[in-house]
Amino acid sequence: MEKKNQDRYNSHLYCETSHSWSFVKEIRPQIDENSALVDGREILQSFFDYTLAHDPRFFALGEDVGKIGDVNQAFAGLQSKYGEWRVMDTGIRECTIIGQGIGTALRGLRPMAEIQYLDYLLYALQLLSDDLATLSYRTKGGQKAPLIVRTRGHRLEGVWHSGSPMGMILSSLRGMLVCVPRDMTQAAGMYATLLQSDDPALVIECLNGYRIKEKMPHNIGQYTVPLGKPEVLREGTDLSLVTYGSMCRLVMDAAEELNSLGISVEVIDVQTLLPFDTHGIIGQSIQKTNRVIFIDEDVPGGASAYMMQQVLDHQQVFAFLDAAPQTLSAKAHRPAYSTDGDYFSKPSVEDIVEKVYQVMQEANPKKFPAI
Repeated sequence: MEKKNQDRYNSHLYCETSHSWSFVKEIRPQIDENSALVDGREILQSFFDYTLAHDPRFFALGEDVGKIGDVNQAFAGLQSKYGEWRVMDTGIRECTIIGQGIGTALRGLRPMAEIQYLDYLLYALQLLSDDLATLSYRTKGGQKAPLIVRTRGHRLEGVWHSGSPMGMILSSLRGMLVCVPRDMTQAAGMYATLLQSDDPALVIECLNGYRIKEKMPHNIGQYTVPLGKPEVLREGTDLSLVTYGSMCRLVMDAAEELNSLGISVEVIDVQTLLPFDTHGIIGQSIQKTNRVIFIDEDVPGGASAYMMQQVLDHQQVFAFLDAAPQTLSAKAHRPAYSTDGDYFSKPSVEDIVEKVYQVMQEANPKKFPAI
């Protein structure tokens, strides 16, 4: 009876056919010493160029996407190459952008609807939550609208365009996939995966990553990034640091400083928040290190708390913990303006180092004395 009622009342929140994201085969990006070093936005531009050329169902729409090639130039030159019906400018109205995306996705096209900045997802939240995220569930898989919503957020030195309201998103958009790539190479691979899936998705690119140099994969447009599978960016033995998006760079920098203090940390990029670690990779790491801190730039109790809940409830790690699991998040307000405002609003390298050191000091005060 329980199985029958599960099917009646709780099934099909996500695609349950062979067109699910979980069936997409992982293909690694081909990068070597001959790979060109380019701005991150050029990797996205090459991916969109490839996809527009190879998939006639794919088109993009949003504010400034067409004529100027989006505010960060990932679509630069593509409207003139493919036409206004494939790379389309819209008015300043997030609700209608999402509405057009849902309607065309329902009719078999593969739209990418851009919300220019993550802060403005709020204006489209009602449609995303009520109409898109619930579509598969409400129709028990009878209808699908595999819309990809592209946006950018996280760290930037300003009151606006710097938000990371991930807790709001996770609470409102169950039924959508939520991808949080750390760089544009990962973002392009996620887009390739999503275009083979029938689930709607939100992809949040790193706003401060478009000018950072990355190596151009030789197989752009063909490689895929598996969803629900965290990546271990650095192996360690003393403590696991779990994060995503723009925080990955800061955590990796902190890991170097911690290493000079005699502390070996394992750094894990979760890559997607929905789905979340379907492989148990974080739990495996905690079994090795016996300590964990979840780090992000959402407000306290947001995505960092969600990540902790997911691991504690579903990966049976409590018995392996030698210290209380902890979170490190931003302050409970919008980011303050300027470089100093950013530094004191969101976790810094120094904040991460101090948090980890405190945990290790409690474990071994002789080796790690008070500073």
